[in-house]
Amino acid sequence: MNSFEEAETEETVTCLHLTFYHPGQDEKMMFRCLNFCKREQIRADEAAKFGRDSSACRYSLMDTRVSRIQFSLQFYRKLHSSEHGFEIKNLSKKTKLTVNQTELGHLNKIDLPWKCIISFGDYQILAEIQEGESVDYFETQLYLAEAPILQERCLPSLQPIPENGISPSFFLSQGKSPTEIDENEL
Repeated sequence: MNSFEEAETEETVTCLHLTFYHPGQDEKMMFRCLNFCKREQIRADEAAKFGRDSSACRYSLMDTRVSRIQFSLQFYRKLHSSEHGFEIKNLSKKTKLTVNQTELGHLNKIDLPWKCIISFGDYQILAEIQEGESVDYFETQLYLAEAPILQERCLPSLQPIPENGISPSFFLSQGKSPTEIDENEL
């Protein structure tokens, strides 16, 4: 037997890809302490904290409008499953955190969807989970967006779009309710 055959099986690692955007990022440089484009390992039992306090947070945002500890991400294994996930918790007493359309107040937490937009204040963070097998640690990889994420990426709309392409909100803003018409009448 050679060393290749005796080597342990390599396991894949769950990676959380985070893309950051703020409209004043060029002038204020609030992301200067973040390490972009390099994967970073975090032990599975540690929470990844984001905020302005560099002694308490792994990821520091250099902005006085950001809470000392803004939010945390905790890696976990789902009950009776081999699947892994992340839980996001808002740790700010002053600022609400939004995950897609779900608003989280202080100490509220939810499971992080596999692809979502996290926002607070003027900050937008696109989070995408790349699944892996490792239970000892996970990785993060950070990116910087050039344009607003909410305009750049089209996440699935929660509101159905009718075949005629006119949104129901169009009628509501006009003070009219939608009416059904036969397509032959058009």
